[in-house]
Amino acid sequence: MKQPFFSAVSAVLFLFPLHLSRANDAWLQPFPAHRIAGNLYYVGSRDLASYLVATPEGHILINSSLQESVPLIKKSVEELGFQFSDIRILLISHAHSDHCAGSAEVLEQTGAQYCVMKADADSVEKGGLAKARAGRPAYMQFPPVRVDRRLDDGDEVVLGGSVLVAHLTPGHTRGCTTWTMKVKQGDTHLNAVIIGSPNVNAGYVLVNNPDYPDIATDYVRTFRTLKSLPVDFFLGAHGGYYGMEGKYAAPASANKNPFIDPAGYAAYVSERETAFLAELERQRSGTR
Repeated sequence: MKQPFFSAVSAVLFLFPLHLSRANDAWLQPFPAHRIAGNLYYVGSRDLASYLVATPEGHILINSSLQESVPLIKKSVEELGFQFSDIRILLISHAHSDHCAGSAEVLEQTGAQYCVMKADADSVEKGGLAKARAGRPAYMQFPPVRVDRRLDDGDEVVLGGSVLVAHLTPGHTRGCTTWTMKVKQGDTHLNAVIIGSPNVNAGYVLVNNPDYPDIATDYVRTFRTLKSLPVDFFLGAHGGYYGMEGKYAAPASANKNPFIDPAGYAAYVSERETAFLAELERQRSGTR
């Protein structure tokens, strides 16, 4: 198994203490692992979404979540009847600790290949923002891990007959990634979209940002991309994006899968774009 930047994960955990106090309660509350459709499964918590793509040649995990999330994810994978050690590829939605802080531990346990969008790869390898830039949100710091493959927009990640496509949807981070794949539903294959994040976090500077001059332009690009994608299964980096709990509880049948929700996807993207434009206007007018 490959080693992260430090000789042992314990060293990484010592340098990067747990941040339970900053986490939403739902981030670390267990949630039943479940099949979304075909070989695509949910293995995250009540709100931090992690997905397993199971194949005959090993598995792909999307989002390692927090350091504290890894045992939960492992348990969910095993409850579905799969081996955690059979994870061959690790992907993330973006370089924030609630989606990638657990990567060092996952890679230590599985020896998986770590594939990250190029624009987020340096951040992942540096552990986010340096501690010298204190005062920035805690989610911008996490254990550094070496990236095995740097992805470009449109690159494919292929394993065991499953193909995931990386779509650059920047703004939330420079390399924020929305993943798409074909998922079998009955006798056909439908489009699953796992949104990275279109959100403008508190404190984000959209106008005259010296650290990220093109941030507003990147958000515009993101919404253009999201609106262009064919969608059947609406998924995201947080379960709350797509109403995961309610859809899990909804009755399903051979003809009705509650996770198929193109209308909900369109409404979510539209609402997030409206919120972005309103915040951009506030900052341009100096009323923020």
